[in-house]
Amino acid sequence: MEYSNRSTKLLIGLGVVLLLLAGRLFYVQILNQSYKTDAANNSMQREVIYPPRGVIYDRNGVLLVGNRICYDILVTPKEVKAFDTIALARALDTTADFVRDRMRYYQNYRSRIGWQTLTFLKQIDAETYIRFAEQEYMFPGFKSQARGIREYPFNAGGNLLGYISEVNAEFLQDHPDYRPGDFYGRTGLEAAREEDLRGKTGWHIYLRDSKGRQKAPYRGGEFDVEAVPGKDITTTIDAYLQNYGQRLMNGKKGSLVAIEPSTGEILAIVSSPGIDVSVLSDFGRHYNSLSQNKHKPLYNRAVSASYPPGSVFKMVNGLIGLQDGVLQPSMYYSCYGGYVYTSSGRKLGCHAHRTPLNLEDAVMMSCNGYFCHVMRTILENPEYSSTEEAYNHWREMVCSFGFGNRLGSDFPSELSGNIPTSEFYNKRYRKGHWRFPTIVSLSIGQGEILTTPLQIANLAAIIANRGYYYIPHVVKASEGVPLDPKYRERHYTMVDSTYYPSVIRGMWKAVNQFDDGATANVAYVRGLNICGKTGTAQNPHGKDNSVFVCFAPMDDPKIAVAAYVENAGSGASWASPIASLLVEKYLRGEISPDRRDLEYRVLRTKLIRQ
Repeated sequence: MEYSNRSTKLLIGLGVVLLLLAGRLFYVQILNQSYKTDAANNSMQREVIYPPRGVIYDRNGVLLVGNRICYDILVTPKEVKAFDTIALARALDTTADFVRDRMRYYQNYRSRIGWQTLTFLKQIDAETYIRFAEQEYMFPGFKSQARGIREYPFNAGGNLLGYISEVNAEFLQDHPDYRPGDFYGRTGLEAAREEDLRGKTGWHIYLRDSKGRQKAPYRGGEFDVEAVPGKDITTTIDAYLQNYGQRLMNGKKGSLVAIEPSTGEILAIVSSPGIDVSVLSDFGRHYNSLSQNKHKPLYNRAVSASYPPGSVFKMVNGLIGLQDGVLQPSMYYSCYGGYVYTSSGRKLGCHAHRTPLNLEDAVMMSCNGYFCHVMRTILENPEYSSTEEAYNHWREMVCSFGFGNRLGSDFPSELSGNIPTSEFYNKRYRKGHWRFPTIVSLSIGQGEILTTPLQIANLAAIIANRGYYYIPHVVKASEGVPLDPKYRERHYTMVDSTYYPSVIRGMWKAVNQFDDGATANVAYVRGLNICGKTGTAQNPHGKDNSVFVCFAPMDDPKIAVAAYVENAGSGASWASPIASLLVEKYLRGEISPDRRDLEYRVLRTKLIRQ
């Protein structure tokens, strides 16, 4: 009886398994056509349809990146019959040796290749395509395929736009939705907006006959997939301003960034030396020479380089002092060639100017001594029990200006810069063993402080807005491409808006008041009310860096700019002229006659050797 029960259970279990297998086979063979399609691949041919990649416009509709048609020559080795090698080489404008090498490769790996269709020759021009098309019947197994490649009708923003390249095996491992032969955005906007720009590949599936020849569409095209074009991108960039900024920075090393303060939209972002757009469409051919260039044109200094901000940072310390109540705009401090910060007489030097100064004039004249006094009062504020506690408060205030962290721009490779922590100084000097004299250089934007040009341009936008900023960004909302809500949010500093006017008047004086000691008169443009601040950032590797931030007009600002020129000396020497010319070009559309000599000098001068 027990044996009979076991046999019954075994038969029931076997029956259930058989039913499951039968159901699965019915689903695979009858209901799910995709399995039939996969199983029949040896008798089918898939013809890929590449979608047009989305194009990129500037803020005014100027085309920055478009597409043009080129042609690839494809080959299905199993379909190839005997042909005239020299005739094919002539038709394709290549060499007979190239043809023989490729055919030898296909022969050696024929079992692995099977019925695959491979790319024989990439990106032939229209003339070659027409010549081949006329003779294609002579070369069974070879055919042409149209696809789009990038073109750049306007020379603006090579480092910003980036380039595309063909996927490789390593990329395909991490991105299974791509196929061999696909292209993807490798750097810049092409990479940052890949999902929008790429579109979706389509295909046609054709049946083959017993001899492997292409016949009718499979199931009447039921399994064909239409290609979906990529989405077009509208940038915040002003193409003409970007081009002009590139010309101003030609022959100089550094960055030039312009922001619209009321929106955070980046109007121009120049890294120099940079990538000329003429090389982007065939970037692979130029990569080695660019990567080996000693001036690093592939390196986007605007967002990926960290520099000491120099004297432009003094305005941050002044604003913190006002907010903390340890500084009043009317307070005067003396400066006799600098600030003595040790009992032994060590001095942080300053240029010659009249003394004493109040806040406005200290900004106008960029007095080192004044801002050393200011930071000392911040760090020795009796509200805090120790220098470390006061410093932590100071650092929090500084970081509210967007320093010490990535701003969150939609541009890739943005660095955070550095605002050192108290833990850093505790480790370097031991806890409780450092005071204001230890870190006096932070008073003037030196020491361990590092910022990106994008961050100091954002500082100019903050001051223009009287205390807040929008995250700088380079893509505008457009059809099918929404703007991330975070770019519409105001980010307020920890300094109240009521404290900004004194600093702004000092910036206005630096440019517009032709007084003894004004540091930025070279940036003066009649009627524009440019407000600016020079900076001379010490550089341990050579000549000082030239820095200038500005915005205009003083009321209802339309543009904020930061210019950072490496190894160029004082802020007034090169950064101020460059930034002010960019402002004038944007607001006026042309350079006034009395400043054309200045423009000529900037455009013609090369500070670096190629």
